[in-house]
Amino acid sequence: MRRLTTPLLLLTLCLSLPALAVPFWGARDSSPVDTSPTALKAGDWIWLGHEGIGGPMAVIVSLTEQRAYVYRNGILIGVTTISSGRQGYETPTGVFTVLQKDRDHRSNLYGNAPMPYQQRLTWDGVALHAGGLPGYPESHGCVHLPSEFARLLFDASTLGMTVVVTETGKAPMALVHPGPLSPIDPHTGTSVDTPLLADGHRWRWEPWRSDEGPLSMVLSRSDQLLIVYRNGVEIGRSRVTLQHPEPRTGTHAYIVAGDHTTSNSQETMPDWIAIGVPGREAEAGSRVPINVVNQVVIPEGFQNHVLPLLSPGTVLVATDAHLQPENTGQPVRVIDAEAPQSWLDAVPMSRP
Repeated sequence: MRRLTTPLLLLTLCLSLPALAVPFWGARDSSPVDTSPTALKAGDWIWLGHEGIGGPMAVIVSLTEQRAYVYRNGILIGVTTISSGRQGYETPTGVFTVLQKDRDHRSNLYGNAPMPYQQRLTWDGVALHAGGLPGYPESHGCVHLPSEFARLLFDASTLGMTVVVTETGKAPMALVHPGPLSPIDPHTGTSVDTPLLADGHRWRWEPWRSDEGPLSMVLSRSDQLLIVYRNGVEIGRSRVTLQHPEPRTGTHAYIVAGDHTTSNSQETMPDWIAIGVPGREAEAGSRVPINVVNQVVIPEGFQNHVLPLLSPGTVLVATDAHLQPENTGQPVRVIDAEAPQSWLDAVPMSRP
């Protein structure tokens, strides 16, 4: 009898293992940083996140594009293909916040289906989580993400992170088709309409828009424009002149590691080092020569405002992409993400 018990037990365990296993969805590694979002195939993603980058995060999910865009401190740090709710289970549009996080969540509505790295958006079960990615909407209302991208986002985000779900006809085009700069306020999820520089004005400086928090900057070679964010809010922008003894193209990311004194021993300048973004891993940790830094000529008045604020951890992303957003369309509809009192004591249901 004992001889039969052990094999039967092992057979039972082996048969149950597939039910316990969690699939791995999507690509295991990030596509190169300069891959166009439109070139991403089902399951592909890009992640530029770096542990030294600070500031509030926000996610824009474009149901129209079947892609999601992740911003930190106003700058795009990730983009991924998704799969949203299929017909009859459409993912709701609007402004949400992350209400709950569960790394190893399983659905109690759909046969204990795995929902790894779940970030709940509504109390009736809509969430971001790793899931199937066939290249079209096929979920029961949740937003499916590639497994590794879902993990990176889960580890980087916090409760309360803003998530805006958009669709053509229900949101401004700048939110339906996001770009390198966040088109929303990360604290409220409302769309941002930042005016361009007036004719004849080289720069604008408005530090009162956000008086504290980490600093990030974006430089567009195509627009010859430098934009400064603090705590996710734009506080300044300036036209720049680019000198190209050694042209540098593509997307590069840098972080301030400290500062140094220039050759005349009178002026202190930031010491920039490269971040090894996907496709440019070999650049990681390399110091940016001062002659390369000096290729970007910034108006003296603007430079005098910015330089005192640069400190270790300040990030600069240089790109060939255009930064100017679209400014047409209807306002985003806001959905109340507060939990009804009757739900607070109940076991929340989940749908994959």
